[in-house]
Amino acid sequence: MTLTIEHLSKRFQEFVAVDNLNFTAKQGEIFGLIGQNGAGKTTTFRMILNLIAPTSGAIKWEGESVHTLNRDWIGYLPEERGLYPKMTVGDQLLFFGQLRGKSKRTLILEINEWLERFELTDKRKVLTETLSKGNQQKVQLIASLIHKPRLLILDEPFSGLDPVNAGLLKNAIIALKNQGTVIIFSSHRMDHVEELCDHICLLKRGKSLFSGAIIDLKKQYGKVNLTVRGPFMTSDLSGLPGVISVSEEKDMYRLILSHEDDARPIFKTLTQDGFIERFSLDYLSLEELFKRKVAGENV
Repeated sequence: MTLTIEHLSKRFQEFVAVDNLNFTAKQGEIFGLIGQNGAGKTTTFRMILNLIAPTSGAIKWEGESVHTLNRDWIGYLPEERGLYPKMTVGDQLLFFGQLRGKSKRTLILEINEWLERFELTDKRKVLTETLSKGNQQKVQLIASLIHKPRLLILDEPFSGLDPVNAGLLKNAIIALKNQGTVIIFSSHRMDHVEELCDHICLLKRGKSLFSGAIIDLKKQYGKVNLTVRGPFMTSDLSGLPGVISVSEEKDMYRLILSHEDDARPIFKTLTQDGFIERFSLDYLSLEELFKRKVAGENV
């Protein structure tokens, strides 16, 4: 199963929200659509869901128009809350599942399983409006996948979740991936994107700045993230050839290099007086790459 976006554009009068977008989200992978607010992510989701029509381009599922995909095979978790506050958690999940064509008998078993997985069993008969923001988010997530969709779109799924509940959500997303669900995922938390996604599309003002595997984006900049620990001073390190910036982090120093080839002469310089405790060279994090690509920051 594959979702393919081909030369997709959306114009609202003179404003171009999405501009010639291309990417492919495959079965067994998690695809990240990332960008700043207003980059075109939600507009893209709405076109995939057929809530708004593209100005040009195509959205295909298995080579055919996505509109041929059974609507009951699609799951969508919007960034905004979409729950009924006066309904109990159990009734709400049953209602959304039945809207997707599932039988009450099947749903009751599924609801029991999901409530237990997300530690909500004691909330089954509680009104949704009385739940914390994090628990409401978990209920909304269950509602988006209770019908076992083949295509799942998650827009800011970690909003309002503490680290424990975020971990539960990550496990659920990975389980769905392993079951073959095509998952498109959007979040401003780059650490979550880097942990979960296989491929990404980085948007800025509707245009794609990069589309592909995260490791390929990292390789564009090389291993320029150098961490050292030893009897140094910031002034000792900032003057080394190839060093763009130096920051002190706990008991270590973090150096950003112009190029990964600068690391070898730096190593020779720092070790000329003997042993140093740490010298570690790695790629920049996705958050740092995001800032470089989108904001032009030289982190």
